[in-house]
Amino acid sequence: MTLIFVGCSQGAPGAPSEPGGDKIVLTGDQKADWAQIVALENEAKGQVKTEGCSSVAQCRTAAVGSRACGGPRYYLVYCSLSTDSAALFRKLDAVAQAEREYNTRYHVVSTCEFRMPPTVAFSGGSCQAQQ
Repeated sequence: MTLIFVGCSQGAPGAPSEPGGDKIVLTGDQKADWAQIVALENEAKGQVKTEGCSSVAQCRTAAVGSRACGGPRYYLVYCSLSTDSAALFRKLDAVAQAEREYNTRYHVVSTCEFRMPPTVAFSGGSCQAQQ
């Protein structure tokens, strides 16, 4: 009989759970944990391209975060032709999941109004939220 032992290594607290992964591990330091979420959110924002579309019909919105009472904190506007939507939504899903865990762990409260996505506009060759 042969026994094979496989070890599991634990990454540093706050590090993604796997190389290239977007999973955040909360550390217990509220300020540091929020900084991790903001960093992941900034990575998502870096994937957004607002130029590259030729009409408003090609512009989209994407929900960001997860407020304690539910729903996103805000929306990003992007061009569906020039943005890798699948990669963007994977990153945004990781942000929302991390924020839900953060809200639970630190007993965060928020207002409960429902935030609607903005109306999108196409102006100057780019997608943007209509004012």
